[in-house]
Amino acid sequence: MLLNYLKLAWRNLLKYRFFTALNITGLSIGVACFLLITLFVTDELSFDRFHDHAGNIYRVDADIVFGGSSLALAVASDPMGEALRKDYPEVQGYTRIYTSNGSKLIKKGNVFINEDDVAHVDSTFFDIFTYPAISGDTRKALTEPNTVVLTESAARKYFGNTDVLGKMLETNDAGGTLYKVTAVIQDMPRNAHFYFDFLFSMKNVQYDFGNYLSHNFSTYLLLRPGTTRKAFEKHFPDYINKYVFPQAAQFMQLKSIDEFEKSGNRISYQLTPLTDIHLRSDRMAEIRVNSNIQYVYIFSAVAIFTLLIACVNFMNLSTARSANRAKEVGIRKVLGSERKTLIRQFLTESGLLAVISLVIAIVLTWVALPFFNSLAGKSFRLTDLVRPDFLLFLVLLPVFIGLMAGLYPAFYLSSFNPITVLKGKLNAGARRSGLRSTLVVFQFATSIILIVGTIVVYRQLNFIQNKKIGFNKDQVLVINGTGALDAQYRAFRNEVEKLPGVLGSTMSGYLPVMPGARSDQTFSKESVMDPRNGFNMQCWRIDENYIPTLGMEMKAGRNFSRAFGTDSSGIIINESTAALLGYADPVGKILYSADGVNSEPGPHTIIGVVKDFHFASLKQKIGPLSFVLGNANWATSFKVKAANVKDILNKVQKIWTGMAPQLPFSYQFLDESFSNMYRAEQRAGKIALVFSVLAILIACLGLFGLASFMAEQRTKEIGVRKVLGASVQDIVGMLSKDFLLLVVISSVVAVPLAWYGMHRWLEDFAYRSALPAWIFVAAAIAALLIALITISFQAIKAALANPVSSLRSE
Repeated sequence: MLLNYLKLAWRNLLKYRFFTALNITGLSIGVACFLLITLFVTDELSFDRFHDHAGNIYRVDADIVFGGSSLALAVASDPMGEALRKDYPEVQGYTRIYTSNGSKLIKKGNVFINEDDVAHVDSTFFDIFTYPAISGDTRKALTEPNTVVLTESAARKYFGNTDVLGKMLETNDAGGTLYKVTAVIQDMPRNAHFYFDFLFSMKNVQYDFGNYLSHNFSTYLLLRPGTTRKAFEKHFPDYINKYVFPQAAQFMQLKSIDEFEKSGNRISYQLTPLTDIHLRSDRMAEIRVNSNIQYVYIFSAVAIFTLLIACVNFMNLSTARSANRAKEVGIRKVLGSERKTLIRQFLTESGLLAVISLVIAIVLTWVALPFFNSLAGKSFRLTDLVRPDFLLFLVLLPVFIGLMAGLYPAFYLSSFNPITVLKGKLNAGARRSGLRSTLVVFQFATSIILIVGTIVVYRQLNFIQNKKIGFNKDQVLVINGTGALDAQYRAFRNEVEKLPGVLGSTMSGYLPVMPGARSDQTFSKESVMDPRNGFNMQCWRIDENYIPTLGMEMKAGRNFSRAFGTDSSGIIINESTAALLGYADPVGKILYSADGVNSEPGPHTIIGVVKDFHFASLKQKIGPLSFVLGNANWATSFKVKAANVKDILNKVQKIWTGMAPQLPFSYQFLDESFSNMYRAEQRAGKIALVFSVLAILIACLGLFGLASFMAEQRTKEIGVRKVLGASVQDIVGMLSKDFLLLVVISSVVAVPLAWYGMHRWLEDFAYRSALPAWIFVAAAIAALLIALITISFQAIKAALANPVSSLRSE
């Protein structure tokens, strides 16, 4: 019986080749889009879930409000993990990751290579996270100083194989440190919120340990099974009273934590589940730039709606062709076919169509994967579609599509009364259908929402790129790792400054782009700090050339100068800090800084106020910031002329190689680093654009098929109208008006939904572009024009047909 159904289905598909081709094309594109986005979404949702104890691992986050400034941190203090493990039995274990040292120079042969994927971790790292060992005992690998664990790729890169236990790895730490390789692990999966190739012992970190007030360590807790996050978070107030408050009271006049909070200040901690970090965490000091759960929701909706639009095409064309299938149904019913038999037949047709479309979609997916990987920043392969967890999905997908697209047409077509259809009374009803109109409205409403979304995302990205951010990011060449030049640093900088086209230079370990070095410090307006006069702010060490080289502007006072020896104790603040302090004229006022728990507040005279500039993402408000004179030469920036960039770069590399042939030459441009802060948004915009175009294309295929069918159904009517004097314009208008009315209705439905969705998305940005009405009008007009062009082809073709031929063909 099934074979008979398949034969009949195949014959029917061949009989109506044009509509079969439209359906297969639309479904294939829709399914290919669905598969690509499904790969993306499942990958995003899989982050950090490969660890054995993923469900019980949490990161400790800190929220600090002090003196009017607020910090949402993804890091905790260095002793916090051990204190929580010791005091609360719910903590099974903890580990810390320290990445503040940034990259490392690691020696291979006679040259050093700059490695970014490095971290210092506790010996308990492998008790919390699951990374299988290739060799060595990971439980003991990092218990001693001067030890390192390598990934398989790192071992092969530096030693040529993985049999490297006991071998030594040299870094540039403290002028040169040898680390013994104590274990080799498999390469870390990329679907994690961190990945490292080198794990160095925490015992080699140069840090003032034991400070409960300084937050610089990513700290992870493994809670015992059955312990909930909310229940454990109730311990944090006790922890603060026991450990944080006593240290705060050492350098601040503070009688109780209540006094601290009554002054509008607050310190609190929370736990973020490991599996939520990648999609739901956007804090300061994240190890990597994370993604956003909103994009998972958006792309999931795009995938579903794209597939639905393709299925809607099938339903529309199937029900529209009901008159052509009516006589077939009538004859088969007269000959004894039951309704359930007819339903199976029609479902077999839709199922066969779905299977053919799936095969073509897999080919399209394979062809599109390199482009999609580049677009989404992923590394998918075709074999990902046949993973055990994905294979079942692929098998069930054509069944689902066949049922979704074919169920209504099957019941609709099989319900015809044989007497009615054999008398030819069904043709009038084939032209109009409330359901068909609703489905067309759904298709174009979805298309309009996608058009609006794409425009808004690109406007916001353009707003970010062109907004006045308070510094000049263009034509600034940043040379990384210049601190490794040691005594040759000054000579290198001087030689580069002599090059034609180099306009200035500055030490720039601290740059106004994220991620980058950051240094929060506590200050007060009085020599005796208390909860009312203390506050936190960024404090960057710069030289006297920093402000002019980066094109920043002074609001009041002056810049640092070598002519003033007292500038060593001077400080420059930004406008936000001046507003926080409440001084009408802050120049000449004194600020006191607390550099550590046991240190006395040092006085700094405010010598200038720099205009506010964006030193973090535009998702965040500009916060308090200060500059002090100091040495931060681990990167150096050069302002260069645009016309000379390529030549300057070649000459700078030649100077570097001549002075330090063993050190790698690494550079970046400041504007590129700025753009990288919005990589997730850029990818989202490009993906949205591509799939919006494809969704609209699929909708147009369906509209084209409907217009073609309606023109075919009204061939005789068109012939009569032309004989009676109707013009081509009249015929085109007659065939187009119903469809165009549906597109207008689609606009009415789509505009409020699009406005709400994009308004919510823009709320993530503290600084954002407007949401003007013209965007929605333009999207509606674009949809209308697309529909008009699609319909007009068939309408004009029908209007130009010879009426004699159409009337004779009856």
